[in-house]
Amino acid sequence: MFDKRNLKAALRLYAVTDNAWLGERTLASCVEEALEGGATFVQLRHKGADGAALRTEAAELLALCRAAGVPFVVNDDVECALAVGADGVHVGQDDMACERARALLGPDAIVGVSTQTVEQARAAEAAGADYLGVGGVRGTATKPEAGVLAPEEFRAIAAAVDIPIVAIGGINGDTLPLLADLNVDGAAVVSAIFAADDIAAATRELSRIMDDVLPREPRGAGREPWPGRVTAAIERGRPTCWETRTTTIW
Repeated sequence: MFDKRNLKAALRLYAVTDNAWLGERTLASCVEEALEGGATFVQLRHKGADGAALRTEAAELLALCRAAGVPFVVNDDVECALAVGADGVHVGQDDMACERARALLGPDAIVGVSTQTVEQARAAEAAGADYLGVGGVRGTATKPEAGVLAPEEFRAIAAAVDIPIVAIGGINGDTLPLLADLNVDGAAVVSAIFAADDIAAATRELSRIMDDVLPREPRGAGREPWPGRVTAAIERGRPTCWETRTTTIW
């Protein structure tokens, strides 16, 4: 099981699979290339796959992620995650409730939740979410039903919770720079990785851009905490890891 103390750093470049772009390739080979290129987190998302096929894919990807030291979660399907020993799940507002997923998977599992409002974000954190997927940044064909959030909405969600936030929706090399002003901890990417002819090279380029957008923090040090998060935490009467970054080992 992935050590959740390292979760924030692992969320930096979050690869979400999409079988629509495989062509003649296998999903395992595509994920292997993404890991080679620098993906730091992998989510298996295969809508419509039957239980047996999803478990087979999950077992293959889990082995690759274990070898790379990268966390691996399954979209929506808690039973599949339990069956293969995945690190956790990511659920949406219409999927299995975060609280139930936490109860079934236990305290050490990673549970991520998709949110679009401050109220949803606070509810997910209270229910035991480890991180939030917030978006979209731009419109996307992957989830056309998802809306696009204004920058101030991202910042409001970031100020409302203490857990890490991953931006999702329409993220590619051109839109990654938008994250610099959103107070997020990472980016979830779908087609910009898995639709590429050379997945390793595409992932490597996204990682390079991320280094400019969200500079990596040296171990034992950190950026100044975001004012919105600290103010909100003080108002709630509890400290946050951002308030103690200069003394926390990440």
